[in-house]
Amino acid sequence: MGARSRRSTGNLPAELTSFVGRRQEAGAAKRLLAAARLVTLTGPAGVGKTRLALRVAADVRRAFADGVWLVELGDLGDPRLVPNAVAAAFGLRGTSDQAAGLAEHLEDRQLLLVLDNCEHVADECATLAAKLLAGSGGLRVLATSRHTLHVEGEHILHVEPLPVPPPGDTGAGPAEAVTLFTERAAAVSPGFELTPGNRAAVSRICRRLEGIPLAIELAAVRVRVLSVDQVLERLDDRLGPLTSGPSATRGRRRTLEAAIGWSFELCTPAEQRLWAQASVFPGGFDLDAAERVCAPAEADGAGTLDVVTGLVDKSVLSRRNGTFGRHAWYRMLETVRDYGGVKLAEAGDEADVRARQAAYYADLARRYRAEGFGPRQSEWLGRLRREHANLRAVLEHCLAGPGQASQALDIAASLWNFWYGGGLVPEGCGYLRRGLELCGERTLVRARGLYAMAFLAIQTGAPHAELLAELGELAGELADDRLRAGHAECAGMATFFTGDLTGGAELLERALAGYRTAGDALLVFDTLILLAAARFFLGDPRGAAAAEEALALADRHEAQWSRGYALWAVAIHRWRAGRPGAAAELLREAVALRLPDRTLLAFLVEALAWCRSAEGAHERVARLLGGAGAVWRLSGARVGEMSPYQSVDEQCAALARKVVGDEAFDAAFAEAAGSRLDEVVRCALGERPAAEPAQATAQPGGLTRRQREIAALVAQGMSNKEIAAALVLSGRTVEGHVENILVRLGLTSRTQVASWLAAHADRPA
Repeated sequence: MGARSRRSTGNLPAELTSFVGRRQEAGAAKRLLAAARLVTLTGPAGVGKTRLALRVAADVRRAFADGVWLVELGDLGDPRLVPNAVAAAFGLRGTSDQAAGLAEHLEDRQLLLVLDNCEHVADECATLAAKLLAGSGGLRVLATSRHTLHVEGEHILHVEPLPVPPPGDTGAGPAEAVTLFTERAAAVSPGFELTPGNRAAVSRICRRLEGIPLAIELAAVRVRVLSVDQVLERLDDRLGPLTSGPSATRGRRRTLEAAIGWSFELCTPAEQRLWAQASVFPGGFDLDAAERVCAPAEADGAGTLDVVTGLVDKSVLSRRNGTFGRHAWYRMLETVRDYGGVKLAEAGDEADVRARQAAYYADLARRYRAEGFGPRQSEWLGRLRREHANLRAVLEHCLAGPGQASQALDIAASLWNFWYGGGLVPEGCGYLRRGLELCGERTLVRARGLYAMAFLAIQTGAPHAELLAELGELAGELADDRLRAGHAECAGMATFFTGDLTGGAELLERALAGYRTAGDALLVFDTLILLAAARFFLGDPRGAAAAEEALALADRHEAQWSRGYALWAVAIHRWRAGRPGAAAELLREAVALRLPDRTLLAFLVEALAWCRSAEGAHERVARLLGGAGAVWRLSGARVGEMSPYQSVDEQCAALARKVVGDEAFDAAFAEAAGSRLDEVVRCALGERPAAEPAQATAQPGGLTRRQREIAALVAQGMSNKEIAAALVLSGRTVEGHVENILVRLGLTSRTQVASWLAAHADRPA
């Protein structure tokens, strides 16, 4: 795990409380990671597996040039979404074969992937980890789970509770469990310290709780209102005759459950009710959600804020570092939330709480659709990303049967551009597809679902003819002008992307007129962008006016995300008008927004390559085209492969090859094609000097070992199916490799691969 010069990246959260003890375990975990590629920290709930994993990951971060990445799986209800959750951590847009896309992305990376709380999705984690480790020699995985993953090569480190002092201990150095209790008690009761007078009681508390960190922390916060002796007395009453018994693990689980139950009993009735009802939020919640979904009964005389404050004080809830807008965010530990879920079921009002939650998120989705094209656009995207786990929970609940499926379809349809811009297209399509299957009634909600599904399918190159046909029929049946415009927009987009520019533009003009009549500013904007693009490729000067109108509309509504697309549209028309410098300035302005939309970034970097071509900076053209290819792969969108865009790329690449030569072009293109996202952005903004082509890569064309192997088989004339059989890979995986080989080498057909390999046969493999 030797360090490389590149700056480490990642997404590890900052520690909010002190880390106590675990020196031996941390050392053992680091030694295992140095020798093994998959290490699983196992142990019972509440024992501190996650905290240990995060500390170990932070300690070894410098050894991984591509960073340390945390994926929290505890709030994931659908095991099928494990690859999507991992991809989201890397900012990858979803694809139909997410695991293959991840394997491709990680193939040449040197990083540590931390998979937290795997036990409820263990099989899926095991399958994904095995696939990723097989494809990337520089990847290591650190997992936490209540049981092993059973993956070949897995090394196990069982995490035990913290050491507790033996009975009658009077040693000078407190055991780690005592230190934890003392530090957490001092945090809620300033001035608290371990003294000869309270040492015996603190030690007995820690022994009673068997050194389980979560149980100790829940007990320590009681020092705010109770003396240590009172805490011990109440613990003795609650825990009674519990012992470890013949099974230490089973005994500790009972101890933790009893400690959580004791904490529950010490809460007020309002706090108990909110604890139980808030368990429906796997991703956490803000005060507004608590008031709407799980407000305490008015008879208790306590407001929701007071109840939430009480639960924070008791460490049942924790306030997450950072907020959405002006809203604080609260979460429960998974074990604490599980206990609340049991109490909610026992209370018999889970159905009512779930119904209020579904109504809350249906309203949230409608508000996003209404306010999402405005000054809070970026804020809304951030909020939906934070609410993602809750949205999943609501959609899964509503799609469990036909009764609430219409509500799920309504929510999923309202979020169509969140699924697209957030890199969640397969997930969004999955919810839309299930909703459409369960909601056969020919209603407005079904029509909106068809529009959302068709839009996402067209953008990603998926089948869409049947969706468009039914959308057109339903728009006519409902006599809805907005739906008619939506059908024209999607049909125009599909026609344009297949190369029929004139037909596409005519349909988009019809859509624009319909949206203007409906007064839908967002869809007017979207259609203006599409129309500006179609007219650009037609050489129609009216496209510039459409682009300028889109920019003015985004500025008027103060919609920053949309403004990035408008800047691109204006820029390409200025490039067409012979003003590449002015166009590049607008494109850099959009790149500098650093928006999370990968498809937009790919468009911007691609257009910058066109500008550099017009200015004669052909080596920069190679780098920018390579960088655009890297971002297109991350985005999962297929628009850049459509013939209108591809033809301009090919013209710029051909001119650059003629000027700088094939070898220099290939080297510059390949280096950029293997870049990380932040490197592509810095290159586009001119924030780092270009490397010498000869230093770009030791691999011909920047191909990985697997890609080189597949390229050789392509050169022999083998089909994707034949290659898949020969290498024991899926056909989709081979297809993805071949596409990436062509992108990295700057080629346009399989037949060119043999010539390229022959020309570079003398270069090291």
